[in-house]
Amino acid sequence: MAKAEMIDPVVVLVRPQMGENIGAAARAMLNFGLDRMRIVDPRDGWPNPKANAMASGAGRVLDHAGIFADVAGAVADCDFVFATTARSRELVKEIVTPERAMAMAREMGAQGKKIGILFGPERAGLENADLIHANAIVTVPVNPEFFSLNLGQSVLLLAYEWGRQGSAVPDSVMGLARTEMASREEVQRLGDHYETRLEEAGFFFPPTKADGMRLNLRNMWSRLALTRAEVQTLHGMLRQILFRKGQAADPPNGNPPPGAEG
Repeated sequence: MAKAEMIDPVVVLVRPQMGENIGAAARAMLNFGLDRMRIVDPRDGWPNPKANAMASGAGRVLDHAGIFADVAGAVADCDFVFATTARSRELVKEIVTPERAMAMAREMGAQGKKIGILFGPERAGLENADLIHANAIVTVPVNPEFFSLNLGQSVLLLAYEWGRQGSAVPDSVMGLARTEMASREEVQRLGDHYETRLEEAGFFFPPTKADGMRLNLRNMWSRLALTRAEVQTLHGMLRQILFRKGQAADPPNGNPPPGAEG
């Protein structure tokens, strides 16, 4: 049996009041791979030139947006509907975070189910008459003393969670800025260079602690995860100091043979 194709959620803007916010919502959607928008009874009619101006490069989301007279029509083909609201209501509904909501949406979307996400008008948000069409409520854990979110911000939060959970981007990556990590041999040679010069300067004192001091220095070099450029810079810094003090045979920009830096 063939695996069902992932179906992305549809974003439903209920009675939006400002074209700029509709455009901002479109940009937020496309930033994270969503392009299906439906608009219920927009206050200023449709199309809206202010929405297109704000959408910038995301105009194609608006070009294909569906216009509906009511919420029931906008979600009629949806198998599961989330409604976003920060206020408590007198309806019995499961309340989930954006993270959990989009995890559920991905699970259901992978099964070929159609998901809708309702966003209310800027001034008052969704009403109970809108919420009866939803299976679950999405509430963002914001400051309880100031829980009002702009429409575009609300869409961005949900769209980000959708995109993040479907991304293969690692949590952390080192930007190498046109260089590469130093090899273990290069780090070893850097340690040799500094250890030799520190020995000459009498750094490893008293003798009873010398071995531990050397060990700590070696551990420090390996822990730093140095790039080749950084290793070269550290060699150059030490050569410059010694050259200025008249202790180095080579000028600071010289090229000593491998294993004999400084």
